[in-house]
Amino acid sequence: MQYKHLSDNEILHRYYATTDMQWLGILLERYSLLLLGVCMKYLKNEEWAKDAVQQVCLKALVELPKYKVDYFKSWIYMVAKNQCLMYLRNKKLPTQALEETHMYVADDSHALTQKKADEETLQQLQEAMTQLNAEQQRCVQLFFLQKKSYAEISELTGYPVPQVKSYLQNGKRNLKLLLEKKMQQNHV
Repeated sequence: MQYKHLSDNEILHRYYATTDMQWLGILLERYSLLLLGVCMKYLKNEEWAKDAVQQVCLKALVELPKYKVDYFKSWIYMVAKNQCLMYLRNKKLPTQALEETHMYVADDSHALTQKKADEETLQQLQEAMTQLNAEQQRCVQLFFLQKKSYAEISELTGYPVPQVKSYLQNGKRNLKLLLEKKMQQNHV
């Protein structure tokens, strides 16, 4: 590879300066094995993992121009992890479906009712998240789902720590309001 001597930040800087997809291609190629490893860890199936890696690459092509990413490796890892988790939630892989069937048989009706309520709440929360602005959404995901500190979020996003705190506070408040509104609509 002729660009081996360039750091990720140098390549990322060249990508942002020129918007030449060649630079993004170099970064994606550099991390293709990492991405496959992450996806294998979550999906436990090579074909599904390869599909997920392709989705991550497509997402990088679409999302990277929208944001100023400072640490590509952390960012692409987060994208891969989220892609896998979304895939697991939405697709219900065969082994999971079988495990859930066994769990349902073993559970009593109260546990099943609680599980359904939890799934509905999670679904409502996911829908509400999409209604937050991009900054709030990103900070809430990093803080609550990935357990990042204010400083880590600041480093990953480039937002100053007070701004991160503000996005989190406003994001939490907005999520609460959106969920309360949804619950009121469901009870009417």
